[in-house]
Amino acid sequence: MRPVSIPPYVQKFWNADKNSPAFFEETRNAYIRLTKGIQPEVSIVMPAYNEQENIVQTLASLCNNETSRAVEIIVVNNNSKDDTEALVKSCGVNCVLQTIQGITPARNMGLSVAKGKYILNADADTIYPKDWIEEMVKPLDNNDVAAVYGRFSFIPVGSTGRGTYFFYEYFADFTRKLNKYIKDEAVNVYGFNSGFRRLQGLEVDSFNHPPGTNEDGWMALKLRNKGFGKLYYVNNIKALVWTTDRRIQIDGGLWKGTLKRLKRVILRR
Repeated sequence: MRPVSIPPYVQKFWNADKNSPAFFEETRNAYIRLTKGIQPEVSIVMPAYNEQENIVQTLASLCNNETSRAVEIIVVNNNSKDDTEALVKSCGVNCVLQTIQGITPARNMGLSVAKGKYILNADADTIYPKDWIEEMVKPLDNNDVAAVYGRFSFIPVGSTGRGTYFFYEYFADFTRKLNKYIKDEAVNVYGFNSGFRRLQGLEVDSFNHPPGTNEDGWMALKLRNKGFGKLYYVNNIKALVWTTDRRIQIDGGLWKGTLKRLKRVILRR
């Protein structure tokens, strides 16, 4: 069952004092533990453009994940005009610059410099639960799985309440099930909560995609069609991520945004 309210673990990071020197020190120390000082098995790639309001909380949640795997985090600064890069470095996390504007060049840059066997895609306005890395990577240990994607809930930053989103998320779950039959499961794959094997991603021309399609779903489609395995939906509540509803608000609010998103889903191939 989906949670009605935002769990305390998520609130702890979302409401943290991102200007506190102690919070930065805790995040740096957590990242050192996460990397384990050895070659990474997992690379988390996160594009960022003007994300100073959210990225510290996001990085803190990722750095505090619990896994036996060695993990690196790569933030791709996509020409941010604010303090995004400085904040990332204050967290002790790797930051690379991609001067070509756009989500696809940013993701491609991160993929090209990553060292891990596995790639996990993350976004800078999302809080990740402590078991997210492990739950997302475990299915990829199976050679029959080409890519994984997971569940998410919304952190309200606009006027829409959490209770409304609780019901909306169940409706969204239903539409994703329909997508598997009336369109293609790949349309359910989002860039802030998905993963694949690095070498296979490079083999299918990275995140490059035709006009009118999205880089995340198209990557999953290419991996599956190449014969690398099936798409795997990680529905364990331990892997449920929490992302802001800012894109819905940009689209004009929940109901206008829903109509726009439905149209985009219908048009996606």
